[in-house]
Amino acid sequence: MLTDAQAHAAIDAKDRRHDGAFFVGVTSTGIYCRCICSARTPKRENRRFFASAAAAEGAGFRPCLLCRPELAPGLSPLEAKDRLAAAAVREIEAGALDDRSLEGLAQRLGVSDRHLRRAVQTVYGASPVALAQTHRLLLAKRLLRDTDLCMTDIAFASGFQSLRRFNALFQERYRMSPSRVRAHRGAKEAGGGVALRLSARGGFDAEGAMAFLAARAIPGVEQCEGLAYRRTLRLVEAGKPILASFSFEAAGLTLRCAPEPLSALRPLIGRVAQAFDLNTDVAAVDAHLAQDPALGPDIRLEPGVRLTAGLDRFEIAVRAVIGQQISVAAARTMVGRVCAAVGEPMTEDSGLARAFPTPAALAQTPPDVLTGLGLTGRRAATLIGLAQAARDPGFLDPADARAAQARLLALPGIGPWTASYIGLRALGDQDAFPAGDVVLQSVTGLSEKELLAAAERWRPYRGYAALRLWRRVARPNRSAP
Repeated sequence: MLTDAQAHAAIDAKDRRHDGAFFVGVTSTGIYCRCICSARTPKRENRRFFASAAAAEGAGFRPCLLCRPELAPGLSPLEAKDRLAAAAVREIEAGALDDRSLEGLAQRLGVSDRHLRRAVQTVYGASPVALAQTHRLLLAKRLLRDTDLCMTDIAFASGFQSLRRFNALFQERYRMSPSRVRAHRGAKEAGGGVALRLSARGGFDAEGAMAFLAARAIPGVEQCEGLAYRRTLRLVEAGKPILASFSFEAAGLTLRCAPEPLSALRPLIGRVAQAFDLNTDVAAVDAHLAQDPALGPDIRLEPGVRLTAGLDRFEIAVRAVIGQQISVAAARTMVGRVCAAVGEPMTEDSGLARAFPTPAALAQTPPDVLTGLGLTGRRAATLIGLAQAARDPGFLDPADARAAQARLLALPGIGPWTASYIGLRALGDQDAFPAGDVVLQSVTGLSEKELLAAAERWRPYRGYAALRLWRRVARPNRSAP
C-alpha cells in the first residue's frame, strides 16, 4: 500500500502506474474509484484510501460506473508484504472459495485458517470471504456491461450458487439492481461470445509479447497474426478444449472466448493475467534493476518489459524439457510433432486442429512413439515421467512455486535450469533464475557460480534480469528462451 502522500499524488496525476494498487473512496458521493478515474478529481479532505476493492465496499462505498474498478489490474505477489496473502487472493479470484471452505483453502496453502484470515486482512484490509464476494460482484458487473449473457449465466459464471443470492447481494452492496447496470451495456460481441478487456498496470508491450509467442507458435495449436493471437486451450474446469483469442494493445489485451462452459471463465481470466504479467508494476521492477549499471542501458532502451509466460503450466513444462540444449525453432518443431501425434483433435472448425496433450495422454504414450518423432530415449523418458507426475493437479501448483520446483528437480532428467525456467515461465516465480543458462553465461562472461553470486543484487526480480539479458542477445527480433 502506498503512503497517503503517494496516493494523493497518484490521484492528482491520474498515474496509471498505480492503477489497481489502491482505491479511493469519495466520502461526498459514497463511490470508490481507481486513481485514473476521469471524473472530476475529489477534494483531498473527501478521499479515503483502501488496499482493495473489498475493503472499500466493506466501508460502504459502491463502485464507480465511470472508471469501473472491476477493470483495474490486480496486485502482483511480489508487491504484497505477505506472499501467503497474495497466493490466497490469487486462488480466491480464480474461485477457490466457490467450491471449498476457507479451511480447505488454508490447508492447501499449508497454514491454519486463522493464520490465513489474519494475513489476508492485514495486507488487503478485508477478510478472505469479503474478498471473494467482492470479486464475484465485480466480475458480474463486468459481464453485465460487456457481454450479452443472461442474468442466470452471469450469476453462475461469477461464482454465485443461485440467481436469488446474486440479485440480493448486488442490491445490498451496490444499492442498484443488476438490470440498471445492464442498461449501460456496450456493443454486443459478434457470435454470442464473451469479450473482456484486461488492463496491464503501467501499459503493455504488445509487440514484445507477440514476438515471443510468434517465435514459439505450435502449428495447429496456436496462430499469430499482427497483434492477434489465437489458440486452443484446456482448463480443468472446462472439461474439454476451448478456443481463446487475444487482441493486444498498448493498455493491455482483450480476451475473447465462447461463454461455455461458464465454470472456466474465472480461472481463465486469472490464468491470462499471470501469463501476460498484467498485474506487475514493471516501472518498479525497472527502477530496481536500473540501479545496476550493467542493466541500466537495456532498461532505458526498452522500458516496461513484461515476463510473458504460458496459459498452460503443463505445456510450458513440456516445452522446457524438449527445449533443453536446442534452439527455439528446433524446440517448436519438436513440440509440434508431439502435439500432432498425441494432442486431442478439436471438434469445431476453427482453423486450429488440436489441443496440447494432457498429462494423462502423454503419460500413456509408448516411448517408441516419442523417439519415432525425433526425441532421444532419455528425453522421451523424462517427458513421460513429467506427465505421470503432473496427473496430480497439485504437482505444478503455483501457490508454492519453490516447492513445485523442488518436486520437478526430483524427477529424472530435470535439472536446475529446467526447474528454474518452469518456475519463471509457468509458476509465476519472478525471482527464479536459471544460472546454468549458456546464453546468460555468454552475455555476462560469468560462470554459473559467478552468475548466481552477481544475481543477488537483482533480487527479488532476478527473473526480469534474466529476461533483460536474453533480450539483449535476441535483438532486433526479440526471440529469447
